[in-house]
Amino acid sequence: MFVWKSSFRSSPRKRGPGIPEQGSEFPALDSRLRGEERTGNCPRLSPYLWMAGLLIALTILDAPPAAAQSDYPNRPITLVIPLPPGGTNDIMARAVADKLSAALGQQVVIENRPSGGTGTVATRAVAKGPADGYTILLGYTSTMATGPHLIGNVGYDVRKDFAPIGLIGAAPALLLVHPSLPVRDVRELIALMKNSSEPFQVGTPGISSVNHLTAVLFAQQAGVKLQYIPYKGSQPLVTELAGGHVKVGFNPIPVSRGAIEGKLIKALAGTSIRRSSAFPDLPTVSESGLPGFDSVLSYGLLAPAGTPRPIIERLNKELRAALATDEVKRRLIQEGAEPMPTTPEEHADILDKEDIKWSTLVKTMGIKAE
Repeated sequence: MFVWKSSFRSSPRKRGPGIPEQGSEFPALDSRLRGEERTGNCPRLSPYLWMAGLLIALTILDAPPAAAQSDYPNRPITLVIPLPPGGTNDIMARAVADKLSAALGQQVVIENRPSGGTGTVATRAVAKGPADGYTILLGYTSTMATGPHLIGNVGYDVRKDFAPIGLIGAAPALLLVHPSLPVRDVRELIALMKNSSEPFQVGTPGISSVNHLTAVLFAQQAGVKLQYIPYKGSQPLVTELAGGHVKVGFNPIPVSRGAIEGKLIKALAGTSIRRSSAFPDLPTVSESGLPGFDSVLSYGLLAPAGTPRPIIERLNKELRAALATDEVKRRLIQEGAEPMPTTPEEHADILDKEDIKWSTLVKTMGIKAE
């Protein structure tokens, strides 16, 4: 912002002989301010007027085209999912894409980009793309919070390179045990682990996954020593739990539901701060042994930084409307997620908190991606 200050005197000086009663005491300066000074036959523009005109021109050039925002969108929007089709990320994006298409009057086209780095490669590509609202991203905990600290230089800064649009949902994991394990709740499990002469074995789907980090967070807060047994996915972990080859595990809800209902494995608690709508009678880790424990996979929409605010607000408005429908709510709950309608500012705040929590854990425990 420019603050203009006048250096001219506000009080008139005493007029001397021969000075007209009317007019300025600085006639030459007056003519310059009016742009009337001439060089030869050509008028010379006042430097003050020239500078004012320059400022106006720069302001106009710096402003995004109003027409481009007012008629947004006027062509299809690409929603990038940085992982292969069929996973939870894919389901979350597709759960809202149709509703967004109908509300916006333009097709929201799903584009899966399974390019490695748990999604960080495709995430980087979107971050460096045009900030026009026509390419947006499905961001989740691994690309927005854990990946940048586990992998190192991912080529983007979540805070600087993205404009949060809004969350879609948050999915807790389940703390699972084999039915033969003599524990009824989290407190008894922690006591059993503390009495073990060796690190207690806990299964997780992979190393450095959010479920693995959830187990590490559990061990840190409970003050127990664990030996992490990685499996190549969530289904193999369920199979091993059901067979009793590993007694405890952290796993997502959808893949575990069948074995729980068949009483092959037992759900001891959910990892979110609030109970899951999919298992309303199941207590959380927080309420049954570790107050404040909270670990979820969050999913949301983001645009490249610099996307005009009116576009962000329009997308947020339609996303929240989609999440309010019974159809979308049912679909998310079926996938073990809770609908999470938020403002862009609330979304940004959650990203900040997730980043601080997971980066602290990763650095403290010295965890690296594998």
